[in-house]
Amino acid sequence: MKRWNLNEIKGVIPALVTPFNEDESLSEEKARHLVDYLIDAGVDGFYLTGSTGEGFLMDTWERQRVVEIVTDQVKGRLPVIVHVGAISTKITIELARHAHECGASAISSVPPFYYRFGLDEIYKYYKDISDAVPLPLIIYNIAATTGVDMGVDAITRLEKIENVKGIKFTSTNHYEMQRIRERLRPGFAIYSGTDEMALSGMLMGADGVIGSSYNCMPEVFINILKSIERNDIKKAQEYQTIANCIIEIFGKYNYHVSLKQAMKWLGVDCGRNRRPFKSLKTEEIEALRMDLSGFKKKGPYSVKILEVI
Repeated sequence: MKRWNLNEIKGVIPALVTPFNEDESLSEEKARHLVDYLIDAGVDGFYLTGSTGEGFLMDTWERQRVVEIVTDQVKGRLPVIVHVGAISTKITIELARHAHECGASAISSVPPFYYRFGLDEIYKYYKDISDAVPLPLIIYNIAATTGVDMGVDAITRLEKIENVKGIKFTSTNHYEMQRIRERLRPGFAIYSGTDEMALSGMLMGADGVIGSSYNCMPEVFINILKSIERNDIKKAQEYQTIANCIIEIFGKYNYHVSLKQAMKWLGVDCGRNRRPFKSLKTEEIEALRMDLSGFKKKGPYSVKILEVI
């Protein structure tokens, strides 16, 4: 299977949802359908078993199985980045080695969290992963969920680790992202991870965007990127505004759960979310639909999710 170079991993990259059956077991059939749906939609790669993929709600074997299924279905058509992060270095290395064996093009990891590790410990965590696997390692700064805020100085230090080749930067502080771009070596990859600011991320120097809502409205973000390439920033802003309005509606009913409900309406059933995520009640599903329909009336918008509700 083709292993893509990091400098080829650009564009719109969905942080793939993980499909589960009603008993919360993995659904291989649904996962394969989702992969083909998104490839047909024109995405540029996949990011597996991260926050959107409910990676922290799965055991090690399940996370590995997701990687096996997706890489087998992709068959080298697009690059695959595997999130291998865990609090335990031992588990992370086990996941990283498995991702390498499956043909992943890169791995990614949040810093170890919960125990309030210091920078020396975080450095050693990433160094141990780098030494274990000969794949580009994309560090992942998402302070809002990990509680670990890796600033410019910390990232500058981590960048000196041999296989640390990029960062997934999930923050609204794109001033800081731009300063990271200026201070790090040429070729260091930066991926903007805040869906609501994909346009800003691209304009401030990101090599690509990785996000969860790309599962259900990939065409919106593909159009943002195409508009930027045409230097039509006004049109890109229009698409970003559409995305943000839909994301805001999702957030009213629990963002991750609403996302999977939207996928069902699209005919790409990704099943339920794992507990402790809730399941939407019938009245909540109808309220979600009505909110999306209310926004649709302000259109017209060429967005598939709005066309099928």
